Amino acid sequence: MVFTMKRNKMIETLDQDKLIEHKQRIAYHEAGHAAGIHLNNKARQLPPVFFKIIFKEMNVVTAEDVMAYQSTHDDCIARVEGGRLIELLPPSVEGLIHELTERNGASSQLIKDYMLAFEGDIINLLIGPLAEAKHVADTDDELFNHRLVNLKALKNYGGSSDLALATEYLHSYSADKQQRTQQLNKLFNIAFDFVNDDANWAAITSLAGYISNSDKNIIDCDEVISLLDQSVEHFQNRRKITRDHHYE
Repeated sequence: MVFTMKRNKMIETLDQDKLIEHKQRIAYHEAGHAAGIHLNNKARQLPPVFFKIIFKEMNVVTAEDVMAYQSTHDDCIARVEGGRLIELLPPSVEGLIHELTERNGASSQLIKDYMLAFEGDIINLLIGPLAEAKHVADTDDELFNHRLVNLKALKNYGGSSDLALATEYLHSYSADKQQRTQQLNKLFNIAFDFVNDDANWAAITSLAGYISNSDKNIIDCDEVISLLDQSVEHFQNRRKITRDHHYE
């Protein structure tokens, strides 16, 4: 199963300034997803997973594209394809764990790894719209905090489909609404902290800039990973130099 994080068109006119602004927002959104898939998974010691960024050049958006969006609300400009650790959701995570334990004698570590992967997918979904939200806040010289950017606000930053898929995961996680809500809030806070981390944000910003300036329709996994790793390394080296200079 392909893991596709969609970003729908939100274009009312063909004004070039608005198109550029919208493209930048989408670039941060998809860069956030990609950074989550690579950097968040890596931090959580999860296995690497293949993905790629597919992007439609905004300059070729036509009036027909706008009409198609207005009638179907289903045409995408950009998406991260792949990147899903849990490719097929079980009807019940609790039932799956029970079955694995009873039939296969699954170790506690295997179950723990599965739950980390399950949570990782949800976190990576939430990182996309959060990255877009932080970009908008920074551009408008506004605060980026939990009060101004909460779960409901993510729908204003292309997060509707991301939240819908996260909800699918959580329905598999538990039949109890309160438990699902508590879990989603916990994972939202983790995603928020990831985006708000200086090193991660530097990587997201670097990748978003690359996406915005790229003429490619597809940016492959290896290329994205290289860009993210280089950005993190550059940020860490710069911070080390600053710290060493401070103590001189």
